[in-house]
Amino acid sequence: MPTRQGPRRARIAFSDSAAKQLENITNEADIHALDRALVVISVDPDVGEPIPGDTAGPQLREYADDVERVRLLYWVTALRTVIVVAYIEV
Repeated sequence: MPTRQGPRRARIAFSDSAAKQLENITNEADIHALDRALVVISVDPDVGEPIPGDTAGPQLREYADDVERVRLLYWVTALRTVIVVAYIEV
């Protein structure tokens, strides 16, 4: 029986500043909360709210999960396959 695959998830990549922020997260609960937020964004890149600003560059979006207390700023590439996280707050 063939395996049924769900929708394709976006690939997550991090800016240099976000990667440095990741290095400073050592609490296991914070890592778990961040992981859950990244899964949400990878499944639905449009889940975050657009941040008003310049339309010349990529549209920044903000995803905030009040339950997990996580906030991410990110943009979606033109191919809508890669999400680059620009800011992480846990």
